[in-house]
Amino acid sequence: MEFSRVNFFRWRYEAGFEQKMLLALAFAAFTGICAQIRIHLPWTPVPITMQTFAVFLTAIILGRNWGGISQTFYVLFSALGVPWFAGFKGGFSAFFGPTGGYLVGFVISAFFIGYFVDRYIASRFLLTLFPLLLFANFAIIHGLGCLWLYLWTGMSVSIIELLIIGSLPFIPGDIAKIFAISAIGKIILPKAAYNGEVDAGRKYRLL
Repeated sequence: MEFSRVNFFRWRYEAGFEQKMLLALAFAAFTGICAQIRIHLPWTPVPITMQTFAVFLTAIILGRNWGGISQTFYVLFSALGVPWFAGFKGGFSAFFGPTGGYLVGFVISAFFIGYFVDRYIASRFLLTLFPLLLFANFAIIHGLGCLWLYLWTGMSVSIIELLIIGSLPFIPGDIAKIFAISAIGKIILPKAAYNGEVDAGRKYRLL
């Protein structure tokens, strides 16, 4: 099993530019598909979707650079008109709508998680990956999402109201998705550097 994990990391790192680009575009499209799995709540303009599942899966599979690039493609192409946002929406008007902050959070969190799983072997275990994903989800995605939502409402809501429309309804589903991604990461992420060189700081020698 570990040999297969290491071989995948080696292949992913040593793949050519064209292969990495195709993978990034494929995961951007996958994020767009997951965006269509949505539940609308009557008290908030932000739907429940499967996007965060796609964002974190992209990060742990494509890594610190191409995971983030993939999510950049998703947001950029959607803003340019590709109907990849929830409800098959696209364009700048959709990007600057109530979910704009979450979309920016997708890109940043993908770079963040990708960096840790590539660089630090310790981050690939269930008990360390899970809190990293929690931080990325609630501090980065929810944080930027709520900040943007506050500005979008004209700063006319209280903190409690903001949390009710921008964060609290999504907590149970997000935790379930984070559990799922943590389990997937435990299965597919190698627990040793493929070149066998791990320094005293437990860094993954990918470069």
